[in-house]
Amino acid sequence: MTDVIETPTPVDDDTERRTTRRRVVIITVVAFVVLGVGLAVGFTRSSDPEPNWVELSAPIEMPDLVLTDTDGEPYDLRAESDGRVTLLYFGYLNCPDACPIHMAVLDLTFEKLAPDVREAIDVVFVTTDPERDSPAELGAFLDRFDPEFIGLTGSVEQLRDAQVAAGVPVAVVEPADADGEYLVGHATQVLVFDDDGVARRVYPFGVRQSDWLDDLPRLVGS
Repeated sequence: MTDVIETPTPVDDDTERRTTRRRVVIITVVAFVVLGVGLAVGFTRSSDPEPNWVELSAPIEMPDLVLTDTDGEPYDLRAESDGRVTLLYFGYLNCPDACPIHMAVLDLTFEKLAPDVREAIDVVFVTTDPERDSPAELGAFLDRFDPEFIGLTGSVEQLRDAQVAAGVPVAVVEPADADGEYLVGHATQVLVFDDDGVARRVYPFGVRQSDWLDDLPRLVGS
């Protein structure tokens, strides 16, 4: 009996681009839908009539990974965050909206926090675009907001593992356009890890400065 081998249908560049673009849109939509459902649940469960965070259905431990900081040095996520409240966010420097907005809101928030609260919290920005976001560029980007914000990068595999471990959708890179520019579909929520290294809630894109100012002191027990 002769085996029949099916020849795959060739996929042109336009088809691949459309397919990847759909994946980018889907991952973004799914992230917002999941957060929206969680927020609706939060409204029914929280004593706060206007909750601004989403309770995770299952707590998440800080990823046990060593990435690279803006000085090019190893950064052990779990060890460095031990005993501290950590706001973990996955984004990229060429992001047109969510990433700079999140960082700007947190920067303005931290300017108004009491010094003891500010000193107990780390903001960790992990890139989803390691091809373009070098350690130096990450540092320059975050310095425009707050020099204390921590920027991390790593290999594609390490960053994928970090997102999986953090329970967020893995970012999808869209094919580059004629100018070599491209977008990255990524999760837009901020994961909040308590000082025991466990995340129990996330804050969706659009959380106001006033909400952070109300919540962060409580998160650090002040």
